Amino acid sequence: MNQDDRYKTTSWDGGEVSRQAGRAGDSRSAGEERPPRSAGESQERPRPAGNGTKRKKRRKKRTNPLLAILLWLVIVGASSAIFAAVGWMLANDFAALNKEPMEASFQVTEDFVTEVTREKQKNGSMKEVTHYDMEKVAAALKEKGLIEYDWFFRLFAWFTGADTKLTQGTFTLTTDMDYMALIRNMRTTGGKAETVKVTIPEGYTVSQIITLLAENGVGTVEKLTDAAANYVFENYAFVDNENLGDERRLEGYLFPDTYEFYVGARPELAFSSILSNFKNKVYTDEDIQELFEGSEYDLRQILTIASLIERETDGSDRGNISSVIHNRLEKGGETGRLLQIDAALVYAAGRAITQEDYNNLDSPYNLYLHEGLPPTPIANPGLASIRAALSPAETNYYFYVLMGDKHVFSETLAEHNRNVAKAAEAAAQSGE
Repeated sequence: MNQDDRYKTTSWDGGEVSRQAGRAGDSRSAGEERPPRSAGESQERPRPAGNGTKRKKRRKKRTNPLLAILLWLVIVGASSAIFAAVGWMLANDFAALNKEPMEASFQVTEDFVTEVTREKQKNGSMKEVTHYDMEKVAAALKEKGLIEYDWFFRLFAWFTGADTKLTQGTFTLTTDMDYMALIRNMRTTGGKAETVKVTIPEGYTVSQIITLLAENGVGTVEKLTDAAANYVFENYAFVDNENLGDERRLEGYLFPDTYEFYVGARPELAFSSILSNFKNKVYTDEDIQELFEGSEYDLRQILTIASLIERETDGSDRGNISSVIHNRLEKGGETGRLLQIDAALVYAAGRAITQEDYNNLDSPYNLYLHEGLPPTPIANPGLASIRAALSPAETNYYFYVLMGDKHVFSETLAEHNRNVAKAAEAAAQSGE
C-alpha cells in the first residue's frame, strides 16, 4: 500500500466509526451528558435502547384498613357517647327526671318586666301584654335549684314565646315540674300562686290602704303609691285618668271589703280588684243608682259626703250626721254653710290637730274656713255611709258634739253651745 492509500484508509475508518455511533443512537448511561443537536436535527426524544435500565418508582405505604376502621369506630363511639350523655342531662333537666324532690316559693317580680305593650287581639280588641326577661327568670330558677341549665331553659322559653306567658306573683314550684309546667305554674291563672286575704276597714284613706297592702306583701309602698297615682285604669270611667300624679285621685273609690290578693303581684292589679268591687256594688248597682236619680249631687260629691260621715260616725248615727251635712249645705241656717268637720281638718294636717289649726291651717280641707264640701273625699266609705249620704235622716239638726262615746245633736247654736259645755264638764270629771 502506497502512502496515499494509507491516508485514505484512515479517513474511512474515522467516518465509519462516526456513522456506526449515529446508528446505535443514545446508548449512553443516564448520567452521561448528551451533546447538543445541530439546527437540523430532529427534536424528538429518541427512545432508549431495548436493553437500557428501567427507573424504579417509589411505592407509597398503604394504611392498614383494619386499623382505619377501628379508629373510625372509636371516634364515632366517643362522639355518640358524649352527645348521648349531654342529651341525657338536658333531657333530665327539661323533663324533670331523676331530680331530688324539692318545693320552693318563687316570686315573679316587676324587676323581671322588660316592657308592657298594647297588642291587637283576634276579636279586634286591644290587650295589654307584659314581656318578661327570661334570662333573669332562668337565673332565678337555677338559683332556687329548680333547673340546672339556665341557657337551655332560655332556649326553650324563646322557642315557646314564654316571655309573655308569665304573671307577677309568688308561686309554689317543685322539681317535679318540667319546663312547660314551670312556665304554666308561674301564672295567676294556673299555678299555685301564693295569696293573702286583706280586709280594708271602712273609713281608711288611700294612704292607709297602701300601707296595709304593703304590710301583707301585696307590694311595696313605693310601687303601690306610684300605681295609685299614675296608672291609667281605663276600665273604670269614674277614675280620674287625666290628672295623674296624686294617689288621692282614688280616694273614695277603694271600696272597703275583704279581698284576696296575689302576693307580689303587679300593684295595679290589686287596685283593679278593689275598683271592680266598687263598680259592681256602687257604680252599677241598681238600688244605689235609683237613689242617685233622686239626688242633686254627683257621684264624687256623694262619696265626699259619705267619707265625712264615715270618719265622724260611731256606727249608729250615720243618718243624723248626714242630715246635719245636708242641712248646712242646702239651708245654711246659723252655720253660713261652713261644715266645720274636724275629720277633714285632720286629713289636711296629716296628724292630730291643735286649736290653732282651726283658724290658721290654710287648706281647702279646712271646713272651718272654706264653705261647702272639700275638693275630694277624705276617706273610702262603706256602703252604709254611701246610702246615708244619698238618703239622710229628715231632721232639723245643724250641730252635733261628742259626749262620751255618743254624738248629741241640736237644732240651734244656743242648744249646741250648752251641749258643748256639758261635754267639756263630763270630760273633766272623767279625767280625759
